[in-house]
Order: sequence, then C-alpha cells, then structure tokens
Amino acid sequence: MAITSAIVLFAVTWFMTMFIALPIGLKTQGDMGEKVEGTHYGAPANYNPRRKAVIVTIIAFVIWVGLVSFITLTDLTWHDLDWTTRLPPVADN
Repeated sequence: MAITSAIVLFAVTWFMTMFIALPIGLKTQGDMGEKVEGTHYGAPANYNPRRKAVIVTIIAFVIWVGLVSFITLTDLTWHDLDWTTRLPPVADN
C-alpha cells in the first residue's frame, strides 16, 4: 500500500468514525432546559470538540491499523471483488 493510499484510508476512516460519534453523548439545550437567547433548542449544550476529536482519532487509528493489516497481509485484489467480470484480465508477467 502506498503512503498516499494509507493517508486517504485514514482520512476516510476518521471522518466516518466522527460522523458516527457526533451524536453520542450529546445533550441539547432543550434537554438541559438552559436555552441561550438566539439559539435553537436543538443546539448542543455540552459540546467539547477537542475531547471528541481525540477519542475519534484513537478509535479511527485502531480501525485503520486493522484495515491496513488486512489489506497488506492478504492477497485480496480488485479482481477478487469483480463479480460482474467487467475488469480486464490480469496480465501475467
């Protein structure tokens, strides 16, 4: 796996993990009963982006290591996933 592929895989893994983790533990101003003037009741009351980003980075790193290990240690290729046989045949060198 090239370094660029590894970086892109980590970025995709991080963002997917962040989107999953964003609503976890979220308390809205409506839930807390302390609405700040000019905001919506659905606005977060206890949002801590730094803490969430650190937790997501750790979890995404663990998932990323597993994915990179799977990709580099197995012989899985795109041709193994081609159920429609639309990819050109592999040239034997």
